Amino acid sequence: MSTPLTCLIRDAQQGDRHAADALFAATYADLRRLAWARLRAVSRQTLLDTGALVHESYLRFAQGHNRSLDSRAHFMRWAAQVMRSVIVDHARRTFADRRGSGGQHVPIDDQQLPGSTPEVEILGVHRALARIATLYPRLSQLVEMRYFGGMTETEIAEVLGVTERTVRRGWLKARLLLRAELAD
Repeated sequence: MSTPLTCLIRDAQQGDRHAADALFAATYADLRRLAWARLRAVSRQTLLDTGALVHESYLRFAQGHNRSLDSRAHFMRWAAQVMRSVIVDHARRTFADRRGSGGQHVPIDDQQLPGSTPEVEILGVHRALARIATLYPRLSQLVEMRYFGGMTETEIAEVLGVTERTVRRGWLKARLLLRAELAD
């Protein structure tokens, strides 16, 4: 008989390494699907692959014990937050490497458009989302789960405890806010 997921979450948070391993084994397929959904829209040559994103998320879970997760839905919301962190950190490193890690960038020709890489888009969304979170924390969570976590409307509705229609309306409002923030 398998251990309920909530028990694995609780035990893993208390430092039980075997519970953490079992938790990720039990949710691995879902986490891979979330990672794949997020990474499929962006050039795979410039970002992490699905497995690396899931494994980095596991490492961050195993290293930290200061969060309180009490359900599968809460765990999946947390996973979307971690994936955002991993993606943004990777984009920052890649962008810094492309820009000479602090050196002055001199374009080769006038045809190059600044800000046309996936890393720039990710960092722009990350900054805009931080500003939106100060006024609309719930919309920020929704964008995080949808954009960085690759979750569907149904999954987000389940995690947030709202209807799918509420998620659709929130996503529409969040996209408008993001568009306005990214235009500034």
